[in-house]
Amino acid sequence: MKIDGAIGFDPSGIAGAARRLEEIGYDGASAAETGRDPFLPLAVAAEATEHLELATGIAVAFARNPMTLAMAANDLHQLSKGRFTLGLGSQIKPHITKRFSMPWSHPAPRMRELVLAIRAIWDSWRTGEPLDFRGEFYTHTLMTPFFNPGPNPFGNPKIVLAAVGARMAEVAGEVGDGLLVHPFTTARYLTEVGLPALERGAAKVGKARDDLVVALPGFVVTGSTADQMEASARAARAQIAFYGSTPAYRPVLELHGWGDLQGELHARSKRGAWEAMAELVDDEVLETFSVVAPPDRLAAAVLERWGGLVDRFSLYGALPDAEAAPVIAQFHEAPGRPPPASGHQ
Repeated sequence: MKIDGAIGFDPSGIAGAARRLEEIGYDGASAAETGRDPFLPLAVAAEATEHLELATGIAVAFARNPMTLAMAANDLHQLSKGRFTLGLGSQIKPHITKRFSMPWSHPAPRMRELVLAIRAIWDSWRTGEPLDFRGEFYTHTLMTPFFNPGPNPFGNPKIVLAAVGARMAEVAGEVGDGLLVHPFTTARYLTEVGLPALERGAAKVGKARDDLVVALPGFVVTGSTADQMEASARAARAQIAFYGSTPAYRPVLELHGWGDLQGELHARSKRGAWEAMAELVDDEVLETFSVVAPPDRLAAAVLERWGGLVDRFSLYGALPDAEAAPVIAQFHEAPGRPPPASGHQ
């Protein structure tokens, strides 16, 4: 299992943050699209690091189009000398239509076509052949030499898709290079729903599970003192409640018999009762979604729950640098661990 960190968006500190992640021993780092663009910090990180693997985690696919995504990903892959992965997510309808003012349509078929369109654009750049992609949602039929950057010397970036539901996970297996598991998941849900769907998609095109990467930003509750553990638990409860209020994520709760919890969370979110929502996340729900352990046992606890299910794990709940280094070292020392990247011992 590889371990990833996160790059924030402090304009004065991106380069230093990326270098620290590399020095601590993280295998990779992602930048999320929340209140900031996810591509710009990765461009800075690419210049500041040597072997840290970089990814968008995620970029909102339907806020853009295949051409803009193909260009940004191609540039970052070249800038990082082959270390970039394009992580895409669909977001939900209100954000696409009301925040980004973009059209909404069936997300899984549209995502499938978007990825195929990106690959068609890259193929045109690589081969010089005319661009001729015609789909239901996207059409790309113009690529003149002036706008063709030519083949990327490091090949094409990998594309991984974020998914909660089975249909999107199946698309990830068919046209993507892997699955970015939503933090709002459980080991049971991934085992019974997510991975079987991923494998069904892969089987359509002759791929197997081993051909794909499965990455998870997983909730962790940790701390060296009781107060730190409690603060970490409060933060996790709040985030679990926020995700749980989304109707599209109800199937995860329903699998565990907690469908009514989703309804109550949603109702409180409509009233703006954000703090009261976290009170509904009891210890059983918290411990089902989160790995709860002190720092000296955190790696073992993560591996016990997620080992064999995911290939990459990032800690959803940041550790201070001083505490992160020994935790990451424990992951590196685990049996079956892939060889460390250059520069890691």
